[in-house]
Amino acid sequence: MTALSMLIALAIDAALGWPDPLYRRIGHPVTWIGALIARLDKALNRPGWRKTTRCLTGLLCAAFVVTLVSGIAFAILSLIPEGAPRAVVAGILAWPLVATRSMHDHVAAVVRPLASGDIEAARHAVAMIVGRDPSQLDEAGIARAAVESLAENTSDGITAPIFWGLLLGLPGIAAYKAANTLDSMIGYRTEKHEAFGWAAARFDDLVNLVPARLTGLLFALTSARPITAIRVMVKDARHHRSPNAGWPEAAMAGALDVRLSGPRVYDGKPTEDPYVNPTCPDPKAADLWRGLALYRRAMLAMSAMIGLMALV
Repeated sequence: MTALSMLIALAIDAALGWPDPLYRRIGHPVTWIGALIARLDKALNRPGWRKTTRCLTGLLCAAFVVTLVSGIAFAILSLIPEGAPRAVVAGILAWPLVATRSMHDHVAAVVRPLASGDIEAARHAVAMIVGRDPSQLDEAGIARAAVESLAENTSDGITAPIFWGLLLGLPGIAAYKAANTLDSMIGYRTEKHEAFGWAAARFDDLVNLVPARLTGLLFALTSARPITAIRVMVKDARHHRSPNAGWPEAAMAGALDVRLSGPRVYDGKPTEDPYVNPTCPDPKAADLWRGLALYRRAMLAMSAMIGLMALV
C-alpha cells in the first residue's frame, strides 16, 4: 500500500505541483508546520537563557513537532473507513509533501534568463532556491548555485520523503517533512540557533543519511557517465560541509563534468569551501539544461522502481 501511495503522490505532483490558487487559499502543509515552529522558536528560544537550557528546549521543540505532525497523519489514516481505497487517499494526502514539479520549475526559472544573458533576472530567480547572497554572482556562480540546489533538494524534497513514506507510510513522510522543516528554520550555526537548533540539525542529518546516498546513486546510474559520476561521488562527497548534501552534488558534478561547491557568501560572510570535482570547468546555462534532463530521468527511474514495488 505504501508503494502505491507514494507513486500516486509523485504522479499528482508531477502533473499539478501545488497550484497557486490553492496556495493562496489554504497555504501549504509545510507553511503550516513552519508557522508552528516559528511560534515555538519565539516561546522557547530566549536569548537570556543558558546554552544548556536552550539545547533542552530545542530538543523538546523538535520532538514535539515531529510527534505532532506524524501523529496527525496517523490519526487521519485511522479515520479512513474500511473498504475505502486507503492507498489512494494516503497518496492524495502525501501529494503536498513531495516537490517534484516545483523543483523542476524553480531551476528552469533560473536557466531561461541565464541562457538569454539576463543576469539580473537569473540572480533574482536563483535567490528563490539558495541561501547564499546572489547579488555578486556571475554566470558561473549562478549556474553552480542552481545545479547544487537541484542536486541537494532532489534528496531533501523528493527522495527522502518518498523513502520514509515507503518505510512508514503517511506518518513517515509527514515526520520527515517536519524534521526537514525544523532544520531549514532553526538548524543553523548562528548565535540564535546553534544551541536551540542542534537537535533539529542532528536529526535531519540522521534521516537524510540513506536518502542522500541513494539520490547520488540514482543520478549516477541514470547519467551518460555512470562510472565517472560514482567515482567523483565516492572521492569528493566527504569534502562538502554537509555530511549528506555532498553525495548528490558530487554525483551531479561527475555526471555533468563540472565543478560545484567552492567559495560563496552567506549573510555577507565569505566562505572558502573546497570545490567538488575541482579539475573540471564551472557549469554554464547549457549544463543546467543537462542537469534538468538528468533530474527528469532520475525521477522517472525512481517512479518505475516504486511502480514495480507496488506490483510485487
